[in-house]
Amino acid sequence: MRVLYIFPHPDDESFGPANAMSKQIREGHEVYLLTLTKGGATKQRHKYGYTIDEMGEVRYKEMLEVAKVLNLTGMKVLDLPDSGLKEMDPREIEKVIKEEIERIKPDVVVTYAVHGISGFHDHLVTHAVVKRVYVEMKENSPYLKRLALYTIKKDLAEKPGLFNLSGSSDDEIDCIYEVDEIDIENSLKALDCYVTFKETIDASDIKSKIIDKVYFEIYQEEYGDKLGDIFEKL
Repeated sequence: MRVLYIFPHPDDESFGPANAMSKQIREGHEVYLLTLTKGGATKQRHKYGYTIDEMGEVRYKEMLEVAKVLNLTGMKVLDLPDSGLKEMDPREIEKVIKEEIERIKPDVVVTYAVHGISGFHDHLVTHAVVKRVYVEMKENSPYLKRLALYTIKKDLAEKPGLFNLSGSSDDEIDCIYEVDEIDIENSLKALDCYVTFKETIDASDIKSKIIDKVYFEIYQEEYGDKLGDIFEKL
């Protein structure tokens, strides 16, 4: 199977489903990543004295290392305005996402669940735009079979931490994907690629929260039992 992950920023994949991506690759699936911005507007740039463009280039180079660690089939990083997606004409974002879907022809597209986990505006915009493109394209693109929405469990999101997080209830979660120790290790290595974000990574304690289960909602599909992976029953 072929899967395309779509996120707004560098490190979204590593703070998110990198462990799932690692296992999918080991299982022989083709795993692609599309990142909409280079993440240059992060406040971390002030620590290094970088401009937005300079920080974006640094984070892009860090992403290249992530692609090697996870052994991604392919990765594309766009340069849409970081922290500015909400100000864009959504049709412009739709256009670039559609172009990448047409190029990759994935069986499954993955993006954030509706709450975006962190609630950052770029996350919410990405969810809405990817869903809009998927619904429109699915009618005439037989290769598109499923939209999976990456999430975390609600009880984990409610634990005190560096960020205010949102998660999904047990009823909303449609897929629980169990990964192996090597995938957790690869996820930790991917996080370590973001050298400029080490302070945030450590402060968030994200490494202790990477477990052997990854959770997804499945858009407009209902099953009595949880799916074991995002390709099941396709």
